[in-house]
Amino acid sequence: MIQITKDTRLVILTGAGISAESGLRTFRDSGGLWEDQRVEDVATPEGFARDPKLVWRFYKTRYKAAIDAQPNSGHAALVILEKFLGKNFCLITQNVDGLHTKAGSTGVLEMHGTLYECYCTKCLAMYRTAEIDLDPDLPVCSKCGSMLRPYIVWFGEIPYHLPEIEGKLRNCDLLMIIGTSGNVYPAAGFVMTAKYFGASTMAVNLDTVANSDYIDEFHQGKAGDILPKLVEQWC
Repeated sequence: MIQITKDTRLVILTGAGISAESGLRTFRDSGGLWEDQRVEDVATPEGFARDPKLVWRFYKTRYKAAIDAQPNSGHAALVILEKFLGKNFCLITQNVDGLHTKAGSTGVLEMHGTLYECYCTKCLAMYRTAEIDLDPDLPVCSKCGSMLRPYIVWFGEIPYHLPEIEGKLRNCDLLMIIGTSGNVYPAAGFVMTAKYFGASTMAVNLDTVANSDYIDEFHQGKAGDILPKLVEQWC
């Protein structure tokens, strides 16, 4: 079994599975639907251009669900691990629900953005979602009056923090992926990058991950059950 010490440079990548235990639905089902909507309609720039009201309605619902959701024992275990490792700890998430931050994690790299921010499609002014008027079908920028959009990385767009993430992957001792299927790139490729540069790899997931050939140690089950036990052994 892989062990961690205070000197272990650990990178963690989390996906929708860890949030599902807090009552938030996972990314999409086998029918290609995302919370009963076609992914192409609510998670692409083309979908937003075609029907921005639908997209905003979808993300307002997700934002409200994220506000109500509470971190689970998996999130809490990662906070303990961060305190143990200090500067040797890096947490990357594909999730946009803010549950890691709500649990107490700091410096989370939200590679797909966050429901808690939005920005102007014209002047690019940034806003906290809590500070804007969500009552209109299409929220607008208070500076220039143009339409706002969620601060979310959609299909066809480049994720945030990639240079920093690559640097972390090149220099880590262990990459641990949690609650992610290994199907969505570029995140699915992080395991190969870490392995290429000599890191060990571990996965915690309900089902076997798509990139399992690159995983050294696999723990099948819920993150909320498995992570507290692992962290108790390590810390």
